Amino acid sequence: MQKVRGILIGRMQPVHNGHMQVINKILDEVDEIIIGIGSAQLSHEQKDPFTAGERIVMMSQALAEAGVDPSRYYIIPMQDINFNAIWPSHVKMMTPPFSIVYSGNPLVKQLFEEEGFEVRQPPLYDRLHLSGTEVRKRILEDGDWQELVPKATCDVIEEINGIRRIKNLSVKEVSEI
Repeated sequence: MQKVRGILIGRMQPVHNGHMQVINKILDEVDEIIIGIGSAQLSHEQKDPFTAGERIVMMSQALAEAGVDPSRYYIIPMQDINFNAIWPSHVKMMTPPFSIVYSGNPLVKQLFEEEGFEVRQPPLYDRLHLSGTEVRKRILEDGDWQELVPKATCDVIEEINGIRRIKNLSVKEVSEI
């Protein structure tokens, strides 16, 4: 019997508890999930502070921590290309075959529906607090960001001195008069 495989693409800047809840829900519906680490070419920017490799480590360790069977997922870095009409073909080229696309992004939904894919809206869990934006904001404000992320994400951020990186990236350049 052919396996049902779905794909979820997100920036994961950083991996947080909302990502983990969505992935677990998707795994209730499919045999395997492809987790695309989106905007893989971006890093060391205020909105995208972590490298694709760092995000892959966060995700793989968070999935291991959650006891997810490694035979049920693939983690693949996905670079952006600025040609929307061919983006689904680019994704297909970079990944194992899949039949279901999970996305709440209207453009992604449109592009994959035009290619004949089934597109499902993944559930959002406490979106007000469980977002990369909120995690990065709390880090900048010395707030409790750790409650929003798996322990694995905390460990990676600590290992790479990610708090310092995020704070340095938020500083505006001072011009001389």
